[in-house]
Amino acid sequence: MASVHPVARDFVHYGAFAPSVDKALRDAGWRRVEVEQLDHVPEALRRHDAHVALLDLGAGQAPMLRRVERLIASHPSTEWLAHVSEHALTDKHVCEVIYGSFFDFCTQPVDINRLLAALGHAWGMAKLGPQAANAEQQAALGLDGMVGASDALVEMHGQVRKLAAVNVPVLITGESGTGKEVAARNLHRLSARARGPFVAINCGALPEKLVQSELFGHERGAFTGANARKIGKLESAQQGTVFLDEIGDLPLDAQVNLLRFLQEGTIERIGGNEHLRLDVRVIAATHVDLERAVAEGQFRADLYYRLNVLRLRMPPLRERGQDAEMLARYFLERFAREHGVRARGYSREALDAISLHPWPGNVRELMNRVRRAAVLCDGGLIHAQDLELESDLAEGRCAPSLDHAREQAERELIQQTLRETRHNMSECARRLGISRVTLYRLCKKLQVSLGSAA
Repeated sequence: MASVHPVARDFVHYGAFAPSVDKALRDAGWRRVEVEQLDHVPEALRRHDAHVALLDLGAGQAPMLRRVERLIASHPSTEWLAHVSEHALTDKHVCEVIYGSFFDFCTQPVDINRLLAALGHAWGMAKLGPQAANAEQQAALGLDGMVGASDALVEMHGQVRKLAAVNVPVLITGESGTGKEVAARNLHRLSARARGPFVAINCGALPEKLVQSELFGHERGAFTGANARKIGKLESAQQGTVFLDEIGDLPLDAQVNLLRFLQEGTIERIGGNEHLRLDVRVIAATHVDLERAVAEGQFRADLYYRLNVLRLRMPPLRERGQDAEMLARYFLERFAREHGVRARGYSREALDAISLHPWPGNVRELMNRVRRAAVLCDGGLIHAQDLELESDLAEGRCAPSLDHAREQAERELIQQTLRETRHNMSECARRLGISRVTLYRLCKKLQVSLGSAA
């Protein structure tokens, strides 16, 4: 007896089925939204709020495949299934497109059980897709713009939440590219000053002759070219937070005035004689060793102690385990959403290379490599050479990491259990002692095929 579903699940279909297949789909709780032209697929997805689309690739002609790749790249939150003839699978280009761009595929003639399994898996993965996964990560971590689940990052998140509640200066330390400004913005967002302005200043980029004017402002006529009063950066952050990035590059004379502000809470504009009282929290950041700079006379000791009331250390990416892979997926999803790039995922070798690379430039380096690879890669998957990490992969083959070995063991166990349970996801999850949601997430992370012939 056919199961009854109270609400049918829509999927968009470019193609056609025999009436018997349509009936079987309806009996299983699916509602097929048929479109006659490939260009009508996006509108159908929007109109029916569908999460899955099935495309008939026909004979797999090159122009058709290029249109399909562009369509899929512009809709990263949709899971795509292909319907293709056995003969078309002998074409290398067709196979590359299916492997790189589609979640799964079915062959002709239609095997209804195979089709229902593919639709169900795709629907489940779509519901756990980029938006849901990122929302889950952010909810768990509680911070904006900081993706990851490593112990080092989770510990740092806890410190941010504690420091945000205290209205005293914070010194953020860490290597370049670790996300010090992102942490500062979260300190502001989670504080009682969240409704006030957040003013970021790169001390290393301030013109040497204008540092005082930029920080403290000036009155009209204070110097040649001062044709009007200028409000300084500190004053513009009134009742908010000022973020002094690369504080170690601040000239010594400007350090004196900044120290006076921290001690007294007042400033004077250049050329003025009025003491302006400010209510501003100061967060500073540096990638240099300020204690050494103090010892060498390059940074004032009294200013260092004023800034270093509370300290937050940003962990480098090499200490964050699998966060690099999570960040790589996050950046790719973001670039796909913002720019409609073709790439939708990573090859297994690319993920291995990401895990092996030491990331001297930290998160900034990863983001730039992913952006470049997403734009320049030729297919649906980004490979190690697209990231320019093939040398790391070659060296890493001789010495695999512990994380890589653990992932390989997990992948093999899941694949074996799927085979033993004939791809019954509920039974597989039960045997592994995890939930179906966790199983779907692991399959996507480890790139385990959910088809009936894994």
